[in-house]
Amino acid sequence: MFRVPFLVAIALAIAFGGGIWSTLWALEATAGFGAIRLGAWEAFPNAQTADADPYAKSHRASAGALLYASAEGLRFTANVDDAGAALDADCSYRISGHTPPARLWTLHTDRTAAARKAERDGLPVAVNSRTILRRADGTFDIVVSRFAQPGNWLSVNEDGRFRLRLTLLDTPAAGSSGLIDLSMPSITNTGCRDA
Repeated sequence: MFRVPFLVAIALAIAFGGGIWSTLWALEATAGFGAIRLGAWEAFPNAQTADADPYAKSHRASAGALLYASAEGLRFTANVDDAGAALDADCSYRISGHTPPARLWTLHTDRTAAARKAERDGLPVAVNSRTILRRADGTFDIVVSRFAQPGNWLSVNEDGRFRLRLTLLDTPAAGSSGLIDLSMPSITNTGCRDA
């Protein structure tokens, strides 16, 4: 007597559970379509426009972050270094070179609870174009590490993998279709704790 309703309930639970899981997985797997890759860096120029695809709109709605118009800013993210290995908090990285022209740029890791705690502890969890030390030719080196470093240092207090976010504000690159010609800073692994 309860066999048919029980089987229907199980089928519905599997269908709804699988549907919700696959949707969440798809949203985490990509920030949308139309990505532009420059070395380890990736940007979605249309993510904040009316032409954005449904995945980009979903990310935009769930993030609750400040939205940039197409000519105001462009956000690049990096999940891997230049060798293609995932960024790991147990390793140190050197970000070298220069950014595309911008009035201001910022670099930080994802805003996790560990990053907010590090910020409260007075550690440098973000750097920007006005506070970093540069060479005479305008290039820079930023060390991303758990441990204090001389010069430009970005503290990473995450566990496991992390993501870097480079935001260019008031940049001609944001409204340009010539993004492929831009030069981005390199991300090089300089060593890991367990190696």
